[in-house]
Amino acid sequence: MNADPQAILQPWSSPLGVDLAICLTALVYARGWFRLRSTFPNLISLWRRAAFFMGIIFVWIALGSPLNGFDDASLTVHMLQHLLLMSVAPPLILLGAPQLPLLHGLPQSLARGVVSPILRWSPVKRLGHFISNPAFCWLAGAFALLGWHVPAVFELALRWNSLHELEHATFLVTGLLFWWPVIQPWPSVARWPRWCIPLYLFCATLPCDALSAFLAFCDRVIYSSYLSAPRLLNMSPLEEQQFAAVLMWTCVTIIFLVPSVVVTIQLLSPLRAHSSAATQPSSSSTVSRPLDDSRLEVV
Repeated sequence: MNADPQAILQPWSSPLGVDLAICLTALVYARGWFRLRSTFPNLISLWRRAAFFMGIIFVWIALGSPLNGFDDASLTVHMLQHLLLMSVAPPLILLGAPQLPLLHGLPQSLARGVVSPILRWSPVKRLGHFISNPAFCWLAGAFALLGWHVPAVFELALRWNSLHELEHATFLVTGLLFWWPVIQPWPSVARWPRWCIPLYLFCATLPCDALSAFLAFCDRVIYSSYLSAPRLLNMSPLEEQQFAAVLMWTCVTIIFLVPSVVVTIQLLSPLRAHSSAATQPSSSSTVSRPLDDSRLEVV
């Protein structure tokens, strides 16, 4: 039986907490970007700012838009949410080089009195060093993807709203961690040689391929809640499961292939690599002062 989208959306309401968090993050970034722009006009380009806001918009589409109201009725919508949170929004956010704009967008009293001591606390530094290791980033993404798609866990998250919200938060956080070594948002420093990134991305497709293949070729509906869910698409539950699996399989492959090709081209262009290496120290030395200064001077 096909469902009426309006009937499905009737009990749904926009999550106020998500909307406020997204708006606040966007405002802090914009404030920090304009403050940095007034002092260092060429520091963070317009396209990076646009990339950050596109990433924020995709987070809102996944969590705050009416799309979120259909995830209990359609596995395809649910998988689309996961794609946005893990593979689309995180790289765009990191391309916006968010560290400095977010730091400089905070009130100076908060930045100096709270953020600076926390960032300089030794356990926090050690934790940051540990979780930024590419091996940890890869494992975090793989375990989050496979763990939340275990049928029992998936079904439980559909029934408990708080667990469902935790699932989405986990996907976004692990997505940011996973893409960190790939994007390497400036001014962070790479932990592994750049030639490892295409291999890193190739290996990351394997858990997704296994999950997608399992869902696509299984002869029964894995997530039983969708057997009784209203149908948004003109498909049986098993057909939609196969469609969702193929969608995830195809999109992740393409999304991972693009940066792999870009990094490979960069590695095969020694002139460009030399130019980047020559220009990076001057910019880095200019802007790292607000982070290195014990007072966390905000420009």
